[in-house]
Amino acid sequence: MYAVIQTGGKQYRVEQGMSLKIEKLELGAGDSVEFDQVLMYQSDDAVKIGVPYIEGAKVTAKVLSQGRHKKVKIIKFRRRKHHMKHMGHRQYFTEVQITGISA
Repeated sequence: MYAVIQTGGKQYRVEQGMSLKIEKLELGAGDSVEFDQVLMYQSDDAVKIGVPYIEGAKVTAKVLSQGRHKKVKIIKFRRRKHHMKHMGHRQYFTEVQITGISA
C-alpha cells in the first residue's frame, strides 16, 4: 500500500514506515503532521486517483528532526573580465516518518 502526496510544491511516493526529507515545516521533533493533499492511493486491490485530490484521504507522519542539506556551490564567472563570484546555499528540510495512510 502506498500513496502519492503533495507538500512544499513537490510530490512524494510514500509507504507506511518510511522516512523522507521534505521542505521545512514549522514543527518540533516528535510532533505529528497530517498531509491531506493525497493525489493517488493504491491498496492491495484498488487504485484511487484524485481530481486533483482524493476526498477524505490523509497521510499521517511524525517529525523526526529539522536540518539543512549539503551546500550547493554556485560560481558566476565572466571570461576575460577578471570577475568570479562564489556563493553557496543550504536548503532547510524536515525529516518525517510516515505512520499511517488512510483513504
